[in-house]
Amino acid sequence: MKGNLCLFRDSVTCMTGKVGFDHEKYIQTQSKEIERRISSFGGKLYMEFGGKLFDDYHASRVLPGFQPDSKVKMLAKMSDDVEIVIVINAGDIENNKMRGDIGITYDADVLRLIDAFHSIGLYVGSIVISHYTGQKSAMAFHDKLERLGMKVYFHYIIDGYPHNVNHIVSDEGFGRNEYIETTRPLVVVTAPGPGSGKMATCLSQLYHENKRGIKAGYAKYETFPIWNLPLKHPVNLAYEAATADLSDVNMIDPYHMDAYGRMAVNYNRDIEVFPVLDAIFHKISGASPYRSPTDMGVNMAGNCICDDDVVCEASRDEIIRRYFATMCDSRKGRVSARSVEKLELLMQTAGVSVDDRPVVGAALKRSAEMEDRNHPEAMALQLPDGKIVTGKTSALLGPAAAVLLNAVKALCDIPKHVHLISPQTIEPIQRLKLEVLGNSNPRLHSDEALVALSISASMSDVAAKAFEKLPMLRGCEAHSTIIPSQVDEDVYRKLDIRLTCEPRYNTKKLFHK
Repeated sequence: MKGNLCLFRDSVTCMTGKVGFDHEKYIQTQSKEIERRISSFGGKLYMEFGGKLFDDYHASRVLPGFQPDSKVKMLAKMSDDVEIVIVINAGDIENNKMRGDIGITYDADVLRLIDAFHSIGLYVGSIVISHYTGQKSAMAFHDKLERLGMKVYFHYIIDGYPHNVNHIVSDEGFGRNEYIETTRPLVVVTAPGPGSGKMATCLSQLYHENKRGIKAGYAKYETFPIWNLPLKHPVNLAYEAATADLSDVNMIDPYHMDAYGRMAVNYNRDIEVFPVLDAIFHKISGASPYRSPTDMGVNMAGNCICDDDVVCEASRDEIIRRYFATMCDSRKGRVSARSVEKLELLMQTAGVSVDDRPVVGAALKRSAEMEDRNHPEAMALQLPDGKIVTGKTSALLGPAAAVLLNAVKALCDIPKHVHLISPQTIEPIQRLKLEVLGNSNPRLHSDEALVALSISASMSDVAAKAFEKLPMLRGCEAHSTIIPSQVDEDVYRKLDIRLTCEPRYNTKKLFHK
């Protein structure tokens, strides 16, 4: 049996295999631009990294050919000159804030990021705990990191930040923050998520470096919005869809237009804060190196799009996926109705509807065919060749598990009536769930079905053949007529199946695991 789930972590393109983004060109041009920016500041640059350094699946979905780890691969080429600083908000530690995409707390993600950086040869110099006001959990995390051999610094809330420039740029403002000892030309400042204080950390360091007579600069690396694409380009609309809960709005940068007479796209928060940043730069060093918020960026992704049609199609698909995700988040009480309304408007602007997602209609049709049953839940999955297979709730399997098995059977041309997993194999698993673990649902979730399939593959050539096809599901589209369990969502994410679902549960219970 050669099948291995680690195959699912390889690079991806869109399901059709079309490529719209030149990954190698991106690595080369982005590295050169960062090196140029370091030189322009005399050899020391603090670079704020927005978005995800690892596992940037949004970028890989809207820019087919962009690899989820493209940014760290680019940094790895400069590893001798790179030092990583990770910033975490003390309030996020105190509140056990979670990363929704991978299901772990921000403080746990700091440890994950350290390991991930070390695994590819990137040096993590220190951790900054920002917004510190004496939180006990933050101090406990500080102590834990120090026991692990990490350098840890505290930064504090500054009254009047970011508008009271005279107070911010003083010994009572940035001066209160602990100075981070850095040794390399490029200091990459990153964080587990938004609101961690990356920009304030960079500016604080500029203040301390200036007081020590050290020349240093600041730059920002945000992949989206892409500054040299049109405002309403689908890639930029997809970014707005991804950040609907943050109320980010793409805008034409008025400062860039005034300075250069050219249009550039930025987003509202950077544009709104630029006059303050400009004043802070002047206060720290007597002059500002930038004439617009777009000037601060170093993103070269827009120059590496090699097929705009492919990128536009992928971005429109992403907007539809984000619509379903926002509808479900609204159902779960995680976002407001305003976020849903924004997604509806973005869909209209992009000229798409849910009917443009083939798996939606297929799943709803399969569910309608079972309306007389107690459990009419269904899922549909589109294979790489465009064929759609479905799965439904049965006595043995949930729809998420059923459609996976049906998909690999279809890829092998195995007849529908052939069982990949014998009922005799499933039955003891169900007894374990009900009689030992105390579950009320005997049906196998997708993770349990895949384990059962792997066991069957050791005894059956047919099951082994099907198991080998699992990597082919990477990048496939799927839709569920209900919100699946968390374990099913996690499995589909690990398989990189792009799952959407209707905003409803399969029961009327108020508590859902």
